[in-house]
Amino acid sequence: MKRLLTIAAVAVLLSACVTSPPVQEMSDARQAIAAAEAADAQRLAPESLDAARQYLVEAERFLQEESYGLARTNAVRARNRAMAALRAINTATE
Repeated sequence: MKRLLTIAAVAVLLSACVTSPPVQEMSDARQAIAAAEAADAQRLAPESLDAARQYLVEAERFLQEESYGLARTNAVRARNRAMAALRAINTATE
């Protein structure tokens, strides 16, 4: 019985994580894109910046649909692509 209650508690906690809006991930993605734009990524790393923007658009769409897992995934992808743009800029300007 105790084991069953533990499993149920873990399941509830995991489902709460999946169903909450990805507020931090969305913020991180927006900030990373803004930093890449400020660093002139549109000129020096346009493919990465464009991909970051597209992932953010998808994340926002999934957020509106309350598909929080997909929104979170795309927000993280957006941040990663923006960070890749920043790395490409740093490499190009060294």
